[in-house]
Amino acid sequence: MEFIKNYWLLVALSLWFVFKWWRARSMIALLPELKNKGAILIDVRSPAEFAANNAPHTLNIPLNELGQRLQEIPRHVPVILACASGTRSGIAKMILKKNGFSDVYNLGAWTNFLK
Repeated sequence: MEFIKNYWLLVALSLWFVFKWWRARSMIALLPELKNKGAILIDVRSPAEFAANNAPHTLNIPLNELGQRLQEIPRHVPVILACASGTRSGIAKMILKKNGFSDVYNLGAWTNFLK
């Protein structure tokens, strides 16, 4: 108990990274099923990041443009979001949910699209 008291921040950060890792693995396992349902794959990184490297069959809608480009995203299929680490795609998920999208997933890092 003394360890947790003295190192609570380290413990909290460790738990956060374990959660992010577990969440990504869970999403990767769901990918085939979601793709079979016609999911759209959206990378919310900047155009420069996307141009440098991206996964096949992904649409680039940078996070800062997402609110203005909602009409490009179909509402009748699952939407899978990714970015560099999962932070921007997490924000994008909140934006889509707020705008009435119901079947939205945060895959985390865009490289997970390749798995």
